Amino acid sequence: MSGSEKHIFGVAEVNQFIKTMLDGVPALQDLYVRGELSNYKIYPSGHHYFTLKDPEGVLRCVMFRSSAAHLRFRLENGMKVIVRGRITAFVRDGQYQLYCDAVTPEGAGDLAVAFEQLKARLYQEGLFDASHKKPLPPFPQRIAIITSGSGAAVHDMLRILRRRYPICKVIVLPVRVQGVEAAPEIVGAIRYANRWRVADLIITGRGGGSMEDLWAFNDERVARAIYESELPVISAVGHEPDVTISDFVADVRASTPSNAAEIAVPDAVELAAQLSGARAHMLQVLRQSLQLRRQTLQTFSESRILRNPAAAVQDKRMELDLLHRKLTGLAQADLARRRQQFAALAASLDALSPLKVLGRGYSVAKDTTGQLLRSIEQTEVGQAITVTLGDGSLDCTVDGIRKGEKA
Repeated sequence: MSGSEKHIFGVAEVNQFIKTMLDGVPALQDLYVRGELSNYKIYPSGHHYFTLKDPEGVLRCVMFRSSAAHLRFRLENGMKVIVRGRITAFVRDGQYQLYCDAVTPEGAGDLAVAFEQLKARLYQEGLFDASHKKPLPPFPQRIAIITSGSGAAVHDMLRILRRRYPICKVIVLPVRVQGVEAAPEIVGAIRYANRWRVADLIITGRGGGSMEDLWAFNDERVARAIYESELPVISAVGHEPDVTISDFVADVRASTPSNAAEIAVPDAVELAAQLSGARAHMLQVLRQSLQLRRQTLQTFSESRILRNPAAAVQDKRMELDLLHRKLTGLAQADLARRRQQFAALAASLDALSPLKVLGRGYSVAKDTTGQLLRSIEQTEVGQAITVTLGDGSLDCTVDGIRKGEKA
């Protein structure tokens, strides 16, 4: 092939080349695109496919199931949104498209985008994991409230805490809850409460407001301070629909500051009622137990053994005598049976005794080692032997051997 000849690309090769070029542009790997949703579909795989359009153009988009699972609202055709994702090409179809990581409504603005960015990052780091949540103390002795010292929220919480659980000591750590200095002050108060263990429980939050007003509780520094707190933290920011990053990180989220005070402590009136009920139940159990023991004592007091202890002893003596006679009879019968067995065995043994055989005129010959002579082959002429008779023994010498002859 000459140097002037052009390289001929395959279709997939061209598509891959374009994909590599797109992937190499940093600006296309994390960008935000504003547009209107259209052709929105959810496939059985759980992936979301749609297009973003504006008056001048259309952009194909895909949002995989793993990313779509974090959507906080339902996507609909015609909705104005801001989409975050990356641009790349699909080699097989030769189409470039936006792979979406997050979608926010158009009206949310930059704060909403920042909120979703931080939320996704902290979620990936595990700051929202339920396994990290600490239980609230059932009967806190001291509660630290970190909020504005002059706002309505702190007064509502103090009023409810005094009414519900007046024995609890409340420590207010006043901080700014709005503005540039709010987040550092909130972080400092949380760390101070932990360092000096000023309370058993922390409530932090503020009253309602716009997203800009509540933004201190969407600050990453505040979120990490709550996560690192060794004391349990209740987040109580805004009204019930308001949700902040602090709510996700805190051990418990309260819908309002007033709700936080209700969650933090038990109701003293309810506790008194429970204690009263428990006391009544214990008294009832004690009365029933006492009555049962009285009945048992009455039964014992009427028993024969207590009214006439000697009679019971006499009964036992009679039972003992009867048992003694029975055992003695059994023992005597067993002894007689064993004596009979012994006599029979002794007679059998005596019948088999060698002395009985010798007494009938037989004798036993042994050599000098005491070995019984059973054959003439075991002896020889001149050998000394011993002959045992019924009434004694003879020391003899073999004078001759006659084979085959019997006495």
